[in-house]
Amino acid sequence: MALHTALYRASGGRLGHTIPGRPIRMLLLDHVGAKSGKKRTSPLLYVRDGKNVVIVASKGGFPKHPAWYHNLMANPDTTAQVGTEHREVHARVATAEERERLWPLCVKSYPGYEDYAARSRGREIPLVILEPR
Repeated sequence: MALHTALYRASGGRLGHTIPGRPIRMLLLDHVGAKSGKKRTSPLLYVRDGKNVVIVASKGGFPKHPAWYHNLMANPDTTAQVGTEHREVHARVATAEERERLWPLCVKSYPGYEDYAARSRGREIPLVILEPR
């Protein structure tokens, strides 16, 4: 993923934003370690929802949330690179009503999320909404 992130950044988002032959789009999420305070970047799949983007804290179906999720909950104001666009965003977890509407869109974008949900041992996979700030 480090190579993907470097290519995405070096190309200004022209490379690495999409995956050839698939309807998948990726962004680069900047986040600050909740405990370490260290700045990190994670390439993540996303779905557009109007002016917002939605990311899925699936961690491949593991029973715990990904580190970036915990970092965003501690430091929700951050930045994301969506293709060639750099955005200042505020992260929040989708409400139950939003999740009901957004989960099918996320699964349509990447069907593997259904498998991840089945493997997660009962953990509800959070949907994180990145709102412009």
